[in-house]
Amino acid sequence: MSNLILLVVSFVIGILLRQSGRIPQHAPATLNSFIIHVSLPALTLLYLHDLKVTGDVVLVAAMAWVCFGLSAGFFWLLGRWLALPRATVGALILTGGLGNTSFFGLPMIEAYYGHEGLVNGIIADQLGSFLVLSTLGITVAGVYSSGRPSMAQIARRIVTFPPFIALALALLLIPLEYAPWFTTLLKRLGDTLAPLALVSVGLQLRLGHLAGNLRNLAIGLGFKLLLVPLVVYLLYVQMLGAQGQAIQVTVFEAAMPPMITAAIIATEHDLDPELSTLMVAVGLLLSFVTLTAWWWLLRGV
Repeated sequence: MSNLILLVVSFVIGILLRQSGRIPQHAPATLNSFIIHVSLPALTLLYLHDLKVTGDVVLVAAMAWVCFGLSAGFFWLLGRWLALPRATVGALILTGGLGNTSFFGLPMIEAYYGHEGLVNGIIADQLGSFLVLSTLGITVAGVYSSGRPSMAQIARRIVTFPPFIALALALLLIPLEYAPWFTTLLKRLGDTLAPLALVSVGLQLRLGHLAGNLRNLAIGLGFKLLLVPLVVYLLYVQMLGAQGQAIQVTVFEAAMPPMITAAIIATEHDLDPELSTLMVAVGLLLSFVTLTAWWWLLRGV
């Protein structure tokens, strides 16, 4: 509960700071840069180091890849049908295909499934969402950005993306034991991600932007909060016959609202920043209702 309160308070702080007029206009970009270069790499080095592989790890980790593939195909077709701008399609693919499986997802898992459900949440986040963001997410951001970079440039962006570097380093360091001071350092730095990310979203939120983005926002959140978890449920439970808490948590993670970091990446690449911010902010509020509904429906799985 304290984690959820932190998210809400940080979001409100961002809104209040924007309304006060005391924060420079470039403050969100500065916060986003700190998150990408410091907070996220620190958490990657911390959590991947102690990650343990269990029986359902393949299905749990595969969920994020399935969701992103669905998002890419769905919004590519929708973009052609509705003649959406490339930047809008890119923003919807990123925010519709990547869920907030960590800093909102993990507290929600603990609230609904207890501490024992967290290990599956970490697998879904670190081997799923985070890897997708660091590879396919950066690729989509590059392809749909105004610059239209070459494949070589996209590959360079991936391998120089700070969280991806941290991911590779974390895997190399698995055999080594971290010194206690280093673990504490990583945790303290990683703890900055959730509050700074929500403050950044609050700073960028403009409710006046709802009018011009209502249709795309409704489609994007309908896809992310309802259609994606439904497809994962049908695939895992109905078609593959998978059961147990690991599968419940996996579908629950698929129903998470859009990932804050995905919106930050979209904003940094100028992919419809208004829509990207609304997807995160409005999705976060709606998900308190939709996640409760999904938990109730998944009880018998």
